[in-house]
Amino acid sequence: MRKVWWLIPSLVVVLALVAVGCASQNHELAYSSSQSSQQNTGIWVTGTGTSMAVPDIAKITLGIEAQAETVASAQTMATEAMDKVMQALQADGVAEKDIQTQRYSICPVIKWNGGEQTTTGYRVSNMVLVKLRDLDNAGSVIDDVVDAGGDLIRIQGITFAVDNPMPYYEAARVKAVQDAYAKAIQLADTSGVQLGKPSYISDSSIYWPYRNDFWGYKDQGASMPETAISPGELEVSVSVQIVYTIL
Repeated sequence: MRKVWWLIPSLVVVLALVAVGCASQNHELAYSSSQSSQQNTGIWVTGTGTSMAVPDIAKITLGIEAQAETVASAQTMATEAMDKVMQALQADGVAEKDIQTQRYSICPVIKWNGGEQTTTGYRVSNMVLVKLRDLDNAGSVIDDVVDAGGDLIRIQGITFAVDNPMPYYEAARVKAVQDAYAKAIQLADTSGVQLGKPSYISDSSIYWPYRNDFWGYKDQGASMPETAISPGELEVSVSVQIVYTIL
């Protein structure tokens, strides 16, 4: 009989813990159901806004590619030509901070003959990304670089951008929110409900830089006209998603 009375307090404790656990589980289920209900209520709309920007910088990928029978010869050719290109850039007012090395490689030149490969030489490439802040002189800078690099010059592309795009993002975001609000008002009026305040807002920004692939070369025996550069316009787009409550 003593053993039975000793087990009763332990049994009470176990039942209390089970009750607490069940209550906690029921609370979690209720919260989950409430949260799911909130996620499926309201008026969900997406708004889009754009703004146009005039580029004020240009980014040009250019460099030198030299090929010779030995690595040393190819390196020497590439180094001498690249030094001239760098001097031309500096003479045109391009700051050192606006010149960044993108790729430097040394690769064998392979020739296949009857299933067998033979190394016929080596190719050295030295490519840099140049940021031009004076677009009016972009064409003359390209011409000077081509003259300096000669037959070894490579210009792989030019991209126009805005150095500070934030004001354009802000202008596009205002239009996106206005667009979303107009849609929400229309949905509320059509549905016969009253529009409440936003309960959720998110945005995504898209910046479309303009790229022009330009492969440059120099024919030493011909006079080439000055390179014409047209930056055009850039589009900055912002999309927002807003969830309005229903009153």
